Amino acid sequence: MAGFLSLLRRIYLSVYNWTVFLGWSQVLYLALKTLNESGHEHVYNAVHKPLILAQSAAVLEILHGLVGLVRSPITSTLPQISSRLYVTWGILWSFPQIQTHILVSSLVISWSVTEIIRYSFFGMKEAFGFTPSWFLWLRYSTFLLLYPTGITSEVGLILYALPYIKESDKYCIRMPNKWNFSFDYLYAAVLVLGFYVPGSPHLYGYMLRQRKKALSKSKRE
Repeated sequence: MAGFLSLLRRIYLSVYNWTVFLGWSQVLYLALKTLNESGHEHVYNAVHKPLILAQSAAVLEILHGLVGLVRSPITSTLPQISSRLYVTWGILWSFPQIQTHILVSSLVISWSVTEIIRYSFFGMKEAFGFTPSWFLWLRYSTFLLLYPTGITSEVGLILYALPYIKESDKYCIRMPNKWNFSFDYLYAAVLVLGFYVPGSPHLYGYMLRQRKKALSKSKRE
């Protein structure tokens, strides 16, 4: 029974990883094609559907960690996925005024290249039980550049969106109301920016430790 459940787990995770890999591959292809043909102003319109689907699918990774399908700690998975979902839905989708910003292109490219490598790495590992040493190095090295460019793009887009958030009054709840409760989306966005200050170095440090551990293990083997 245990062997059957293990097989089901591997099949599910393999299908999940390769499916999301295809989604991010489409995002990268459309982004590069649009950059070449039309310019950065049109990148979001070209990629927004597969981008939203691929990024939203990452919610399942939180569930995977909670039920024990994967060993990734929730403390590292949750902040990263939450911040990306916030930028995807709470910033890019919610405020069309920033969708033509050049940082959208750097964001999409940083995310998609990172995720193409990551999902294909785990997809190969689940499907075949191993990955080539060069692919292991790639998986645990590209973040050295792509993580800073991705984070910088996320923070930059949130900052750029602040005036539009303030002007639109979107998602705000004003007093008086029957719940006797108020909420200002502008303050929430500023709070999210505040989380990047301790959160980004923490996640980067975690990834550096994982890199050292993975590459050291590879050398021993």
